[in-house]
Amino acid sequence: MNALTRRRFTQAALALPAAGWLPRAFAQSQGSPGKLLVGYPAGGTLDTTARQLAEAWRKQGRHYLVDNRAGAAGRIASGQLKREKPDASVLLCTQASALTIYPHVYSKLAYDPATDFVPVSPLVIATCALAVSAAVPASVKTLQDYVAWVRATPTGASYASPAAGSVAHFLGWQLSEAGGLKLQHVGYRGSAPAMQDLLGGQIPAYLGFVADFLPYLQQGKLRILAVSGEQRSRFMPAVPTFAEQGFAQIRGAENYGVFAPPGTPEAGVRALHEAMVVASKDPGLRAAFDQVGLEVHTLAPDDYARQIRREREAWGPVVRASGFRSDE
Repeated sequence: MNALTRRRFTQAALALPAAGWLPRAFAQSQGSPGKLLVGYPAGGTLDTTARQLAEAWRKQGRHYLVDNRAGAAGRIASGQLKREKPDASVLLCTQASALTIYPHVYSKLAYDPATDFVPVSPLVIATCALAVSAAVPASVKTLQDYVAWVRATPTGASYASPAAGSVAHFLGWQLSEAGGLKLQHVGYRGSAPAMQDLLGGQIPAYLGFVADFLPYLQQGKLRILAVSGEQRSRFMPAVPTFAEQGFAQIRGAENYGVFAPPGTPEAGVRALHEAMVVASKDPGLRAAFDQVGLEVHTLAPDDYARQIRREREAWGPVVRASGFRSDE
């Protein structure tokens, strides 16, 4: 096969919508669907993200099953990816903080965040928000009110997050430093128990994801003071950003994306990315994410890789200054 014929063959194979994304290694038979590794149990946000993507891909004729490898804050699944063949048969759906924050938090990782992952694209963004419980005085309506109240009320000097070592954890630490506070962090094992204690008044403040608060906006059991995005969240447009309230350095969000094994050919990564872009426009997928407060967002593979490197560099000084480390 000469170069011209080979090039035409490759282009034709890439154009096939269901028979195969790429010649040979990238072709999937109907009897052997691919796998989407997820490092958390079924039912969580990341699992839901992967399942919505798998369903949207199914409509394209691309068949993937979600494989939950729960444990160690997603690090088990992340460490597995490098052992898989670079043929797109096994992919990883995980939070970007596994590559941007975890390297600074955990003394031992079973993967190299710089070499063991090939970024394909993010799929959704999860913005964070700070809320106080109804047990906090009603006069605390803004971020400035909260800072003043914490300074005057030692018992209020704590905040919760869905997990130690999470984006929300370190956004709270940044708030503590910027506000001259001495906030004590309380890390929970997930959003559900943290929200239960916030609603019950056992904790005064919680820095979690916008999605955590949506079911309770009209119940009067909490007040949301700020969101961590560069812009206000369309899910709660009346809530100002941290930056709008004088805390410009407090910006950040989690994103959930797809990664291929190291060594995956560039053409394969492009094909995966194109399939994700198509999936991101699926009405059913968008409606499902709207219901849980997640913003659909894709990036080209190179742009996603640059974003991850940039965020890994930015979080390093923050994590080190906080003094937090984990040997888990």
